[in-house]
Amino acid sequence: MSAFWHPFSDMSKAEENRVVMQRGDGCWLWDEDGTRYLDATAALWFCNVGYGRRELAERAAAQMSQLAAYSTFDVYASRPALELAERISEIAPTEGPNGVFFTNGGSDAVDTAGKMVRRYWQLEGEPERTVIISRAGAYHGMNAYGTSLAGIPANFDGWGTLVSDVVHVGANDLDSLRQALEANEGRVAAFIGEPVVGAGGVRPPADGYWEGVQKLLREHGVLLVADEVVSGFGRFGTWFASESLGIVPDLVTCAKGVTSGYLPLGAVIAGDRVRSTIWEGGAFRHGYTYSGHPAACAVALANLEIIELEQLRRRASSLAPELRTRFSALEDEPLIEEVRTAGLLAGVELSSAALAEDPGLLDRTVVKARERGVLIRALAGTTIQISPPFVASESEFDLIVATIREAVAAAAEDSN
Repeated sequence: MSAFWHPFSDMSKAEENRVVMQRGDGCWLWDEDGTRYLDATAALWFCNVGYGRRELAERAAAQMSQLAAYSTFDVYASRPALELAERISEIAPTEGPNGVFFTNGGSDAVDTAGKMVRRYWQLEGEPERTVIISRAGAYHGMNAYGTSLAGIPANFDGWGTLVSDVVHVGANDLDSLRQALEANEGRVAAFIGEPVVGAGGVRPPADGYWEGVQKLLREHGVLLVADEVVSGFGRFGTWFASESLGIVPDLVTCAKGVTSGYLPLGAVIAGDRVRSTIWEGGAFRHGYTYSGHPAACAVALANLEIIELEQLRRRASSLAPELRTRFSALEDEPLIEEVRTAGLLAGVELSSAALAEDPGLLDRTVVKARERGVLIRALAGTTIQISPPFVASESEFDLIVATIREAVAAAAEDSN
């Protein structure tokens, strides 16, 4: 029996079915047995520049040989942290000048943003503003704030109340947002939303939705937090999805694509409204041992350089319609109900009737695809996640589509 505890897993099943990954190159991975897999998900949405980038490993080694890590509390900093903060501030969708607060990842970024909005309103003389509004289907990490803000029932059921003063509204429902703002008038601190719902099934916003959200928040004086942990750093062809959707947030949470997963790193970008109030309000007593970790920041800088030099944002833009065309063809399959795309993301939703009759269909489909050499992932009990690295090719899209067809059919046959 292994001591390793898998996240998000039933350990009674995980250990006997474990796949031990050994190496990667581009969009491909190999396990310890030498089996080769096409990764259709960029792992957990993060490996934007692909696997096997020696220049990122070399940048990490160079920084570690000089200064692996040091605290950034009080007056201390490192050159990579300073340079990365400036770079992120330059490309941010917020109204600057910006402040960039580094975290260990996306979950930490959401917790940090939750504390930032509370601190902001205390300093503004409205400490009663403690409510944060989130949406059905939302995923905002798994720390205390993120778990409480979760709009995916399986992620918040069974824990009890971790953070109070959280209100949930419909994912594309302006009326429910309006009602929540009015019912909690003067108490709402912020609204948090993914530009495109990710783990909840890759669900793009309705036309005019974000324009309506921003109008309502302005009317009620409420802060807007854009959770760009999945969508940030090029997946929509722009640095942040907020740009392509006309969103101007007060705060942005980000992680994943900032390093393409080569080292853990996240951040909260605070636009001037929040930054100036908190910076002028005394010490913000919050942080992490590894905030602004020098090696992680050095890798992030190198990763952003790759995205720029290889024009991978432009590539993501050009691949997006190809992804939409190729994956939409799956809607011809009787067991596939809908394909939703946004940028370089797709959600392939299985038939609701088939899932009602056979709840295990989706999970078996994931296994059948893996047996055929393609890695996909189940979302929200209904949907297959597609979020390939930016270096993927049209021929690799075709292989993923063909494999999903075969996997769904094989999974359905197993239920008979």
